Amino acid sequence: MAEDGEDRRFVGGPRALAALLPRLTRPAFRRRSPAGAALMADWPMIVGPSLAVVTEPLRFAGGTLTIACAGPVAMELTHLAPQLLSRINGQLGAALVQQLRFVQRSPATRSAAAPRPSPPAELPARVDAALADIPNDALRAALEKLGRGVYRSGG
Repeated sequence: MAEDGEDRRFVGGPRALAALLPRLTRPAFRRRSPAGAALMADWPMIVGPSLAVVTEPLRFAGGTLTIACAGPVAMELTHLAPQLLSRINGQLGAALVQQLRFVQRSPATRSAAAPRPSPPAELPARVDAALADIPNDALRAALEKLGRGVYRSGG
C-alpha cells in the first residue's frame, strides 16, 4: 500500500480479464490452434480405435493435417482420405481441414480400446428451457452438446 492509503498494484486502475486474455493465450494458440488441439484430443473418437492405433495427428496448419502412420497404412489412408476428411470436419463443425498429408512414422503407442463414453449429463431445467427457445436446430444441438460437456465435468 502506498503511504496515502491508495493501492498501487494496478497501474491505470484494475483491468478487465478480457483485456489480459489475448496476451496470455496468444503464445499457446500460436503453437497449436484450437482446432488442432481438438483433433489431437479427440483423434481416437474421430477415426475409430483401429485407425487410432496406427495413426497420430502431428500438425494442423494452413488447412493441411499431417498424420503419422506406420508403413503400409499410408496407402490405405490415401484411399480413405475423402471419408476421413468428412469425419474430421464433421467433428470440428466446419470444413477447416482441406488436405491430408501422410508421413511414415510409427505413431505413439495407443490402446486399441475405444474410449468409453460417459453417460450424458442431465441439464438443469433452466438450461433446457433456454435451449427450447432457440429456433435454429444446429445451434440448439451445438449448445446442448456444450452444456452437457460443462455439466458432465462438474461445471
